Amino acid sequence: MAEEPKKVPDELPKESSPAPLPIPDWSNPPTPAGKMSWPELLGVAAEEAERKIKEEKPELNVHIIPPNSMVTMDYRLERVRLFVDESGKVAQEPRLG
Repeated sequence: MAEEPKKVPDELPKESSPAPLPIPDWSNPPTPAGKMSWPELLGVAAEEAERKIKEEKPELNVHIIPPNSMVTMDYRLERVRLFVDESGKVAQEPRLG
C-alpha cells in the first residue's frame, strides 16, 4: 500500500498573513542620553577620575584597569573603564562601554 502524494493547492489561501516584523540593526546601538566620554580626565589620578565620573553619572560602574591587563571586548553602556599607567593616572580617555 503506497501512500498517496499530498496534493498541493494551485493557489495560496486568500487570507493575508501579518506583515513581517522589522529586523533591528544592532550594529549601531542606541546612544544613551548624556556624556559618553571624559577626555578631561586624562592624566588625573584614577581615584579622582572615578569620583568625578560618579558625581556626573552615579548609575555607572567604574572599573580601574591596571597597565598591561587584558579585558573582554563586550560593550556595556553601564560601564566605564579607567585604563591607568604605572603611576596610577588615567592613560586613555575614559568612555562608556
